[in-house]
Amino acid sequence: MEDKNSFRKTCLKRLRGAQGRGRYIKDKLVLSQLYTYLNEQNAQRILLYLPLKMEVNLYPLIKQLRKEKKIVYVPFMEGKSFRLVKYRLPLKEKQFGIKEPHDSKQYRIKKIDVAIVPIVGVDSTFRRLGFGKGMYDRFFEKEHKNINKVVFVARELCYSKKVITDHYDVRADNIITP
Repeated sequence: MEDKNSFRKTCLKRLRGAQGRGRYIKDKLVLSQLYTYLNEQNAQRILLYLPLKMEVNLYPLIKQLRKEKKIVYVPFMEGKSFRLVKYRLPLKEKQFGIKEPHDSKQYRIKKIDVAIVPIVGVDSTFRRLGFGKGMYDRFFEKEHKNINKVVFVARELCYSKKVITDHYDVRADNIITP
């Protein structure tokens, strides 16, 4: 029987394989769909992530959205979870190779129109399987009422027909892959 940890290992192996050839084209396809979706939703306040190598590269999208005067938030790690800060340069590299802007407590986040979340995999309930640290789960548990839509993105869709996630795992309104 497949469990969460063995499924995660399988998915991570597939994602690492997707880091090579074709990565640029896959990312471009995802960004194009994502940009269309954000426009359809008339999203003004958007939560994005700063990508690791195996995640869809959102930097071109961030640049475009900022040019259009959209408000872009990114995670700022705090303990076992994170809070949102406005995206701004310069970025600094923290643990796990994650980049983030300098700390800024001056912004009060009211509502997020669309949250873009990286995934390792999903199951039949459209719940997220992440890297196993639970940071997004803890964040969404506190902030779910302030987030209108959740979109999962990945270069490869790793899907389990079985329910392997827990009730507290983040659920998507939409999943975008190449």
